[in-house]
Amino acid sequence: MTKLLDKSTTDTFEESRDYVQSLARGLSALRAFDSDHTHLSLAEIANRAQLSRAVARRLVLTLEHLGYVRSVGRTFALSPRVLEFGFGYLGTLNISDLAQPLLEDLARRIDQSCSMAVLDGQSVIYVLRVPGRRVMTVSLGIGARLPAAATSMGRVLLAGLPEAHLATWLAQCQPVRHTRHTLTDKKKLGQMIEQVRMERFAYVEQELELGLCSLAVPVRNAEGRVAVAINTSMPFHPDVARKARTVLLPALQRTAEAVEACLIRNPLPAVSL
Repeated sequence: MTKLLDKSTTDTFEESRDYVQSLARGLSALRAFDSDHTHLSLAEIANRAQLSRAVARRLVLTLEHLGYVRSVGRTFALSPRVLEFGFGYLGTLNISDLAQPLLEDLARRIDQSCSMAVLDGQSVIYVLRVPGRRVMTVSLGIGARLPAAATSMGRVLLAGLPEAHLATWLAQCQPVRHTRHTLTDKKKLGQMIEQVRMERFAYVEQELELGLCSLAVPVRNAEGRVAVAINTSMPFHPDVARKARTVLLPALQRTAEAVEACLIRNPLPAVSL
């Protein structure tokens, strides 16, 4: 498992001879793009990546030469070649072969969309998604990011962290209020994650988006550590919490057990940050 580094450790490494600043800056330029910022000017890339305009220009022109960025008039956009990174990672997990048929069957049985995600810092990243009913206003696909603190998969993955790593994560967390229901008190968030650890599932009601509820369970690897989380989303209604626990939870748990059986035969790493 990759260790979760606290800020002091990170700062120390960044001052060492092993730290490659140009690589870090190039990656920050790529991360400036997201679903809400698909086309950016050099000034916008520099601002979002916290780089000088001159450095941003050299990085973007290099990325364009390598085929990872393309120019669109006076702006720049990611090119399809960046998918090499994501598909390379997914290839090492063998996610499609192992879990997709199982999630497709689950989505069919419960008539809802189903997803699988891993933890990456303060976010969860979708590594597999089977669409069903559209209950979110945003469109999610492989590689999409959502805040771990306000999502069911995020809380399940956080509950799988060792205590010391979770404490560091909570110290670095800056919860954002997405709706009036969002849990933003860090102490209460820690208590909620501890409850998820004991119950082995997470139910989140309208914390990320009004009208949206979700339910997630962990999937463990051969060593018993949380490798990924799977979830389903559903529209809010007065009886949704009861249905989630009595009807959907057993279905998710059976699918998680089936995926875990596959992971025992085809070992994957534990969730990393």
